[in-house]
Amino acid sequence: MLKVLIFALLTGLLLTGAASAAQIGLGAYGGINVPVLNDLSKQGSDFGVRVPIKLGDLFSVEGFYSQSALGDVEDTFGGSSYTRDGGNLKAFGANALLTVGEGFRVFPFAGVGSYRLTRSGSEDVSDMGFQFGLGLGFLPDPAVERLSIDIRGEVDMVVTDQTSQKYAKATAGVSYLFFGD
Repeated sequence: MLKVLIFALLTGLLLTGAASAAQIGLGAYGGINVPVLNDLSKQGSDFGVRVPIKLGDLFSVEGFYSQSALGDVEDTFGGSSYTRDGGNLKAFGANALLTVGEGFRVFPFAGVGSYRLTRSGSEDVSDMGFQFGLGLGFLPDPAVERLSIDIRGEVDMVVTDQTSQKYAKATAGVSYLFFGD
């Protein structure tokens, strides 16, 4: 039920934004994902896509999908060494961005999404999560205002029962605004 509600809210947000948006684009990114205070996984890769919807000079929303392949952990138990699967983390959701600047931009952002952690030998975790962070962006060529390059630092927090799992990410990506003025 919670997934359906989140999906409906995100879809409504994106469609509402798209109806009145000045510009709609597509972006891809990649980087690293580091589990925070978590000895079940090690650092791994993170890749994804974003659908930015620029609603004005200062405010944007973006839908996102991300996938992380977390690193395996070597452990010793009773004198025997074994490898534990780090798992895969998939997420989709939406972020709100407050953008300051034109050629060089700084943008704090926050969002909500649905997260799914799968790890062999463990039960899957599917819960709501939150993400927040800070990004820096620039236009590589001022003549092509629709193309932008961004770097971001963010923290994802997935709420699980009475605790949470946290991940720190550093990503770099490129976006191109296709539709709109």
